[in-house]
Amino acid sequence: MITVIIAGGSGTRLWPLSTSDYPKHLLKLTGDRSLLQSAYDRATRVGDTVYVVTEASHAHHVKDQLPELSDDHFLIEPGRRGTGNCIVFALDVISRRHDHDEPIAFVHSDHNIRDVEGYARSLQIAAEASNANNKVTLIGIEPTFPATGFGYIERDGALGDTDAYNIESFKEKPDFTTAQSYLHAGNYLWNCGYFVGSVNTFLSEIRAVAPDLQQSYDKLTAVQDILSQEYNDTYLSFEDLVIDYALAERSQNLAVVPATFDWMDIGSFKDLHEANDSDEKGNFLKGGRIYEDEVENVYLHNEEDKPVVVIGLDNIVVVNTPNGILIARKDLSQKVKDAVTRIKEDQ
Repeated sequence: MITVIIAGGSGTRLWPLSTSDYPKHLLKLTGDRSLLQSAYDRATRVGDTVYVVTEASHAHHVKDQLPELSDDHFLIEPGRRGTGNCIVFALDVISRRHDHDEPIAFVHSDHNIRDVEGYARSLQIAAEASNANNKVTLIGIEPTFPATGFGYIERDGALGDTDAYNIESFKEKPDFTTAQSYLHAGNYLWNCGYFVGSVNTFLSEIRAVAPDLQQSYDKLTAVQDILSQEYNDTYLSFEDLVIDYALAERSQNLAVVPATFDWMDIGSFKDLHEANDSDEKGNFLKGGRIYEDEVENVYLHNEEDKPVVVIGLDNIVVVNTPNGILIARKDLSQKVKDAVTRIKEDQ
């Protein structure tokens, strides 16, 4: 089984820890290994072949973090063109090097997962289901609360003797009331963006419902050398294509396997705080020269030598790095992305 780790990101949601040159998957946020390195460690438990798709602006950092991966297994996008084209790029390379019936798992580099055995088992189940039913198969996460920041997969009847289900529909990020109804219904899963299938299975579905992706694929396969300037120029000529819109939501022939592992998409400092162990007051402190008094439920991170003092506050995040200083209510930390946009406009 082949695993393709998608390692993109614009570095906006966890600013100032992450930046466009050094996105969050490169950071050691929950342990001694970065999110990317942890994703690679998991991938090696799934199969012997691992590829990483990343973007040119930070590819050198990605390579530095994974010295054990051979150079030809880093697939470098010359520029971001969306997850749809990213997957097509990988399919083209894999189709030139591997059996077209070998299953491929497309996964993301910035998720926090502890149960590695459950992760590998779920991907293997998805691969078996994809092969048995000739369907691109997704992994769905059992929801634990009415999340409004995730997409949802509505599952239908089971597929034969497998642990996979037909997909009835995709639902984009719902409002709170709708998310509550999904949680109570019991047949909705969070969409974590993992896709499993062989080259032949993906191309069959792309031909059926995704003419834009088919066009991208045909243009790439027409270029003989994947390392050439012609290949890069061809890729840069593409419009952004998101796999969810370009393929998944158009298809009537997808399956989903409920995950048997824990999962967290660290999309805000609130998520990051929850992914780390806190003390008895709910506080997490990282870095030196932090001085706190009468604080509860706070995330404090200092990467500079200057002192950071926090007194009498709760439910906040304070991050000090050479890139900038963030002070925010933790439940509003998802607005960091908007603030970064304003910073870039002023530069």
